[in-house]
Amino acid sequence: MAESSKQELVQLMKRFGAYLTVKISKLLPISLQNLNSRSVGAIAGLAIAIVFTWRLLRSPNQPRRRQPKRQAGTPSSSGVNTLSNANPLLPGISSSLENSRAQNVVDEFFQSVKPTLGQIVRQKLSEGRKVTCRLVGVILEESSPEEIQKQATVRSSVLEVLLEITKFCDLYLMETVLDDESEKKVLLALEDAGVFTSGGLVKDKVLFCSTEIGRSSFVRQLEPDWHIDSNPEIISQLARFIKYQLHISPTKPERTAPNVFSAPSLEQFFGCV
Repeated sequence: MAESSKQELVQLMKRFGAYLTVKISKLLPISLQNLNSRSVGAIAGLAIAIVFTWRLLRSPNQPRRRQPKRQAGTPSSSGVNTLSNANPLLPGISSSLENSRAQNVVDEFFQSVKPTLGQIVRQKLSEGRKVTCRLVGVILEESSPEEIQKQATVRSSVLEVLLEITKFCDLYLMETVLDDESEKKVLLALEDAGVFTSGGLVKDKVLFCSTEIGRSSFVRQLEPDWHIDSNPEIISQLARFIKYQLHISPTKPERTAPNVFSAPSLEQFFGCV
């Protein structure tokens, strides 16, 4: 390999590595926070090796055909060739093209291995096996126990994520209600939405209590890997007892603890919006 070709490959790999780091950080926002620099470097190195191998296998294996010798009496062709050789790409243009080439390789690779929603859910939840989740403000359109007395409506946009969580997590839904009729409305709304048809969630795992303290006690007794809630006071109280929490809030709240994350909605946390 010529020296110029080696230098070109090195520069391409550097640009490729930088762009790859950005792509991985967007794809794995939580797990990368828990990795040290050696682990991140190993992942990046492995990804680079995979991509270049994949790129090599995709390239055609046909040998290049020999270019026929040009006839002496073709001045127009000779003129064009001479002009082409006399005007090499400027350094800035060459650098831009190399950046574009590196980005194209990474984009093509990540498009071909785009993760499924199930893989994203597992990754985001750090492989947690038990999840507790409040209904009001997260699963239901209603934002208070008083509203549930009138009606209960499951948010259609959250269903796909909710059902995906039930496939590999032991999920418990819970809510503070003011009367028995509210419980019936919630269970009927969940049933009509098809939450109980997937087999991952049963009615016995939908828990009701009469106070916010009661809901907090439910969570502590169940000892989940993740708790999802829209009440900042509950989130704050449970921060030292639960491994991870997700605070659902329309406005981004101040982060109260390293193990507390926030998102405008459950589906947005998993990148579904």
